[in-house]
Amino acid sequence: MNVRSFAQLKLKRQKISMVTCYDHWSAQILDATNIDCLLVGDSLAVVMYGYESTVHATVEMMASHVGAVARGAPNKFIVADMPFLSCSQGLGVAMAVVQRLMQAGAHAVKIEGNTHQLDIIGHIVEAGVPVMGHLGLTPQSIHHLGGHVVQGKDEVQAGKIIDSARQLEAAGCFALVLECVPARLGGCVSQALQIPTIGIGAGPDTDGQVLVLQDLLGVNPTFKPKFLRQYAKGYRVIGDAVNQFHADVTTGEFPTLAESYR
Repeated sequence: MNVRSFAQLKLKRQKISMVTCYDHWSAQILDATNIDCLLVGDSLAVVMYGYESTVHATVEMMASHVGAVARGAPNKFIVADMPFLSCSQGLGVAMAVVQRLMQAGAHAVKIEGNTHQLDIIGHIVEAGVPVMGHLGLTPQSIHHLGGHVVQGKDEVQAGKIIDSARQLEAAGCFALVLECVPARLGGCVSQALQIPTIGIGAGPDTDGQVLVLQDLLGVNPTFKPKFLRQYAKGYRVIGDAVNQFHADVTTGEFPTLAESYR
């Protein structure tokens, strides 16, 4: 998988699969799977560090996790989120962050929004770095949006998202994440663009889908947004395994002589 593969898969009408990945051990597992690409998302601030939103992700945090994932998944295409305000402090700051993430091992960066980022996106692309866009619910703007609410629900909002998507395509983005928009709008944006769309809560008619790895594994049983399908009962599996270890230790069943050195 490389940056050209995204357009090729859309032409073939073959769906693109993407999951988030934040660390080395999970990257090693994902490297051996059929998943198309990995996203080192700024959602790691929430999932890995326990913050309430992605605005707490820092450049240092992102670069460190990108490096861990790149070392664990050398055969996967890796996209890294540009963290909060990194594209809002001028071209110099943005390019310095891009350099950090790419040198850490990313193959592309993802940028939320388009209102004041278009010139920066164009410059990044001209510098030879692939850029993935992100529209709809943009978590870095969560305070401005008033929470995690579906975007593009009326005709005016939907029209703005379609126009923004076209602008991002014209600026050089190779793909676009659509988050929490009505299914019909997800399909309309996908049809309007030559570049592929990757949805999360954007319906079945986008060109691909992305989920947070821990969410699809069911690690947090209380997190159940409408768009999430859990593919495992990770919370229960891990809890049962640790409880069995505890029981084996306290009863003397572990370790056995076969698990001991002579």
